[in-house]
Amino acid sequence: MNANDTTESDRLEAAAFRRLLAHLDARKDVQNIELMTLAGFCRNCLADWYREAAEASGLAMDRDQARERIYGMPFAEWKARHQTEATPEQLAAFKAAQARHA
Repeated sequence: MNANDTTESDRLEAAAFRRLLAHLDARKDVQNIELMTLAGFCRNCLADWYREAAEASGLAMDRDQARERIYGMPFAEWKARHQTEATPEQLAAFKAAQARHA
């Protein structure tokens, strides 16, 4: 691949992004707080980045539209179906991770 071939690079990056979304969709058991603790980002971060990219390209997109793209359904529905209450251990790990990244 030619380093200047942005079309090919964009195509590959889009394919990788779609695979990431499919992987996250298959792992609904992994909570956002766990993603934030371990990786420093979560599904909501991806939605924010997606919305920011849309806006940078001149496309109007609100937070709910971006989250629906990432979650594959309206966020409130995903949350009701799949999000559990954070455990004290998860909250403590998240707080410790925040301190490491401050």
